[in-house]
Amino acid sequence: MTWFLYLIECSDDSLYTGIAVDVAARYEQHLKGTGARYTRSRTPRRLLATFEMPDRSVASKAEYAVKRLSATTKRLLASGNVALDDALPSLKAWVAAADAGVSADVSADVDVDAAADAGSGADAGAASDTAVEAVVASASGTPE
Repeated sequence: MTWFLYLIECSDDSLYTGIAVDVAARYEQHLKGTGARYTRSRTPRRLLATFEMPDRSVASKAEYAVKRLSATTKRLLASGNVALDDALPSLKAWVAAADAGVSADVSADVDVDAAADAGSGADAGAASDTAVEAVVASASGTPE
């Protein structure tokens, strides 16, 4: 069954990351205040992006990793300036493992010891992602 990773921009300019089978229905739940606790106190402003995943396992791993990216990187993902594969180098391995029916480790893309952002919430704790920084640097024309 196909699952989706989605990014929502909230009324306080924070970003919420989640997964769902039916993103439109889940977004409506967030708008009505019956979605995640995070979006109950931070009203969703708009759905920024959705990314198709082959199954719940891959979607959950991608959600875990994306929640640890900086807000800037998430916005670049949403705008299409950074591809999800570039932000999450292990995504291809997760998809291949799902296709083969085996498990793949999520920790390869996530620095769980990274310092937390000054703010807290659903997306607090940004990990430095060298692959994304390289893509951003090459896109902006600045050296690494």
